[in-house]
Amino acid sequence: MIRIIRHSLREYKIPTIITMILVIFEGILECMIPFTIAQLISSVRLSDMDSIRNYGLVLVLLAIASLVCGAGSGMASADAVTGLSRNLRKDMFERIQSFSFENIDKFSTPSIVTRLTTDVMNVQQSFMMIIRMVMRAPVMIIFATVMSFRISRDISMMFLGMIPFVAVMLFIIVRLVMPVFRRAFRKYDNLNASVEENIEGIRVVKTYVHEDLEEEKFKKASHDMMANFTTAERILAWNAPLLQLCIYTVITAALYIGAQTIINSQGLTLNVGGISSIVVYGMQILMSLNILSMVFTMISMSMESAERIEEILDEEPTIKNPADPVLEVADGSIDFDHVSFAYGKDSAEVLEDIDLHIHEGETIGIVGGTGSSKTSLISLISRLYDVTGGSVKVGGRDVRDYDLDTLRREVAVVLQKNVLFSGTIKENLRWGDPDATDEELMEACRLARADEFISTFPDGYDTYIEQGGTNVSGGQKQRLCIARALLRKPKVLILDDSTSAVDTYTDACIRKAFRESLPKTTKLIIAQRISSVQDCDRIIVLDQGRINGIGNHEELLRSNTIYREVFESQQRKAVEENA
Repeated sequence: MIRIIRHSLREYKIPTIITMILVIFEGILECMIPFTIAQLISSVRLSDMDSIRNYGLVLVLLAIASLVCGAGSGMASADAVTGLSRNLRKDMFERIQSFSFENIDKFSTPSIVTRLTTDVMNVQQSFMMIIRMVMRAPVMIIFATVMSFRISRDISMMFLGMIPFVAVMLFIIVRLVMPVFRRAFRKYDNLNASVEENIEGIRVVKTYVHEDLEEEKFKKASHDMMANFTTAERILAWNAPLLQLCIYTVITAALYIGAQTIINSQGLTLNVGGISSIVVYGMQILMSLNILSMVFTMISMSMESAERIEEILDEEPTIKNPADPVLEVADGSIDFDHVSFAYGKDSAEVLEDIDLHIHEGETIGIVGGTGSSKTSLISLISRLYDVTGGSVKVGGRDVRDYDLDTLRREVAVVLQKNVLFSGTIKENLRWGDPDATDEELMEACRLARADEFISTFPDGYDTYIEQGGTNVSGGQKQRLCIARALLRKPKVLILDDSTSAVDTYTDACIRKAFRESLPKTTKLIIAQRISSVQDCDRIIVLDQGRINGIGNHEELLRSNTIYREVFESQQRKAVEENA
């Protein structure tokens, strides 16, 4: 935890140092107050008005100085603590942005969200306790012990004798509770996963009337987390009563011994002011131990959070820029040279011996059954994943030679799962090109046939899109995503089943616009409908990760069984629907 705090503190080191200095002074001042009060009480007993005024003034000044140090440390720690959490989230988010899909798959989205929120909050709270309480408590213990020894050595020895016992007790509690917290925080991931899955699929949940089932899943995840935290809290519950037992036992003994000393010595070695101040010092020593126990508890809880944050910060992206990257893509030609690919070292290959060569400006259709690895194939072109065998070339160069930003600017992908972000239509479209003019936006929408429905909105291109595009239909969302990709003016355009939600007429119009307006752009169209790819220059039939056939529509109808069966089944379905 210290490593990630040191790394992410950066510009907030000065507020951190100021906080610790002010907390130390505050502790020293608070230790001086009981001694001054003892002197004041003695002066009252002697009716020494000059001493009373002097000690009273000193007491007021000490209180004011302690107040100033406390307020100053509070303000400085606020800057340091919130700054640390901001930098932690920023560092994690930047690291996540560099992750490949393989890295994202390793952690899962709910786990990443938990680490960015709950785990950072735990580390933030621990850091606040470290720079304030951990600095304050030892100072209080040391100075209170020194001051109490000045008053009575015998009574002070009792306080010192109690410290090892309390330390051992705290050590045992922390050792018992840390594994429980480790399990508990992992349960957060399951809980967040349940919530995220339910909210994203709320339409499906309601359609199938599965609210009760989802409630049971959430209840189980919530109960598992509660069970672990309950176990942890039961262990920690011993902390307060044991410390209070120690505190009141020692205080009672101190009062008894102090009273006996006063009676036997007639106040020559210890007076009422002295016994009152030594009781206060005893309370300060033991309460400081109590504070340390709470700090250790919080630190033990946040240690697991810190480890989870470190996992994100230490994770190396599996896909990186080469040492001397190529900064220009020559053309839109694509070559798969005996490519194989697997999702992970121990996973089975999903693509085997793909040997495919696509010329610049060609329109290629890709069809195949579910699980035939169509999406896996096109993911290799923009290097969302790296091949495990062979090579993929774009513009005559291996994709691993390119600068990632350069490659992905020239290979525009409209993914199977269309994503729009909260903001206006214009703002969403300009993800493709931040500098695009209004005319370029409208031209891209015309090609994607999105202008038809945008013109019906009262605010046109300034229409606000809700998060995830929930206020537009599936077909409208697909067309906006296609327009966004077109604004990149890419050399390669990939549509991953991106017209499945539009009607066949609109689909045909979009493909016609592509042929006429993007003659030099290489176009790859993944589709379930044969009608979406039948006019392509060539069509690739994938089956279980291998190329089963290549040719145009007529050639495949004659020579490829899979293609012919799919086409005929879709033709029969169309006839039945129109009957």
